[in-house]
Amino acid sequence: MTYRAPVKDQLFCMKELAGLDKIAQIPGFEDAGLETAQAVLEESAKFNEAVVAPLNWSGDQDHGSWDNGVVRAAKGFKEAYRLLAEGGWQGLQQPAEFGGQGLPKTIGTACIEHTTAANLSFSLCSILTGGAIEALLTGGSEALKKRYIPRMIEGAWTGTMNLTEPQAGSDLSLVRSKAVKQDDDSYRIWGQKIYITYGEHDMSENIVHLVLARTPDAPEGVKGISLFVVPKFLVNDDGSNGKRNDVYCASIEEKLGIKASPTAVLLFGDDKGEVGAGAIGHLVGEENRGLEYMFIMMNAARFDVGLQGIGVSERAYQHAVSYAKDRVQSRPVDGSQPGSAAIIHHPDVKRMLMTMRALIEGARAMAFVGASAYDTAHHHPDKDVAKQAQAVYEFLVPLIKGYATENSIEITSLGVQVHGGMGFIEETGAAQYYRDARILPIYEGTTAIQANDLVGRKTSRDGGALAKAIAAQIADTESQLAQRDSVAAKNLAKRLKVAREAFLQVVDFVVANVRTRPNAVFAGSVPYLMLTANLVSGWQLGRALLIAEDRLQSGEDVDFMKAKIATASFYGDHILPRIGGLRDSILEGGDSVTAMALDSF
Repeated sequence: MTYRAPVKDQLFCMKELAGLDKIAQIPGFEDAGLETAQAVLEESAKFNEAVVAPLNWSGDQDHGSWDNGVVRAAKGFKEAYRLLAEGGWQGLQQPAEFGGQGLPKTIGTACIEHTTAANLSFSLCSILTGGAIEALLTGGSEALKKRYIPRMIEGAWTGTMNLTEPQAGSDLSLVRSKAVKQDDDSYRIWGQKIYITYGEHDMSENIVHLVLARTPDAPEGVKGISLFVVPKFLVNDDGSNGKRNDVYCASIEEKLGIKASPTAVLLFGDDKGEVGAGAIGHLVGEENRGLEYMFIMMNAARFDVGLQGIGVSERAYQHAVSYAKDRVQSRPVDGSQPGSAAIIHHPDVKRMLMTMRALIEGARAMAFVGASAYDTAHHHPDKDVAKQAQAVYEFLVPLIKGYATENSIEITSLGVQVHGGMGFIEETGAAQYYRDARILPIYEGTTAIQANDLVGRKTSRDGGALAKAIAAQIADTESQLAQRDSVAAKNLAKRLKVAREAFLQVVDFVVANVRTRPNAVFAGSVPYLMLTANLVSGWQLGRALLIAEDRLQSGEDVDFMKAKIATASFYGDHILPRIGGLRDSILEGGDSVTAMALDSF
């Protein structure tokens, strides 16, 4: 089934919800208005629809190989990545001084969604490279920036993130990889890293590994971790590839999904390169501040993984709609047709499709608002405006990552369900989206890690001040909806009010109990994340409904605006009510989570 990028909805989100016109007023972004955005999105759609999407199914079936440390990418991936690089897509959001195009994240967000929807496995290489670039821009010396970033932006080199070790999963305080400083200020690195996405492949000329390790005299815990650049090939003074570094791919994992994305086990310092024992690396920033720098990359990746959740969900939704329109079975219950009809006529199929659509459009709107906050935070000349936007962006990142990825499991599962028994059969393609999506709530920080961050850093630290400020903005949207004459607007205002009040109850509970009853609070951390993101997504669809009604009055794009109103109404009637149950489980259910004796499990 072909993929069609949702350009119209993305442009609506950019223009009407994310405020692209205001982003285009920021110095450096003057040429990044709606006209530019539309041109970029249309080209991105063409590329991903024609080049990347056709490789999704084939990559799942024949996903490359490992042989004695050498990894061959799935058929067509190398050529597709070359075209991605030549098209400038890797450097879309990167600084012009290093060869990028310098466009805002608000525009880049749409293009990342396109690639992840077209082919989730393929998208990971460019996403991680973008994160590595961002980490080097933040913590790298001028020499490291000049040496690595331009080649990564042009797509000749790719980047990875090396955190996890066999004994250290999410708890990075247990990292034991060793880094020993040499007389020339380089370091020799020894250790093993696992789950390294695109840790070895043949799609680029070099691979730039960002590696967490400890120096011999480093303090224990996370305060003793440093970050190093460890290239697959050392880089000569003229920028060309030199000797093969002592980094070896011991194997790649067999996985449930994203099979065409090579997940490597990497050995550093196993004396398998051309440089002797110990991989040669260079320190990023200062010793013992590695986790701080790596979190730059992780936060970029977390936002992008949220986009992956939206992308794979969109692909599953399109697949399900196409099948539902073609599959003829059973007479409609309302007798509207005399015989069997396409299953899209049946109410429960419509319910499933509308659930998929509403969750996607709500998460997409939230993601674009987050991207706009990022652009404002990083580029607005007014420091106070930038600071406020940064706080909003940081609040939204765990919501975007957690909600969009958890929902992708529900959405892709519904996609299988719409297909019925055929959805369980691999050849229809619906099952692949479900399998691929399952990793998304896990990597780059599980949903619980995102939720704990939301509780600790984003809610309790400021006494709930930012959360309540956001609630006040939602109340303003409620008021605007309530003043409208339409039933749809008034109903959504009512639903939003109930949801917002539930949210405020939970915020007060979190702030009041996080220190005295931490188990009770953190037992409800994931429900709190889902509740909060549900509300913020519903708020954005409420804003969208207001705009769509106005456009409808002027006769602008009538079918699209009617569909937007219908989707927002469905979200209010069927998704926002979930918040009540989440609230109750948070406020009243903490004790039952921890009540059972461990021996009884």
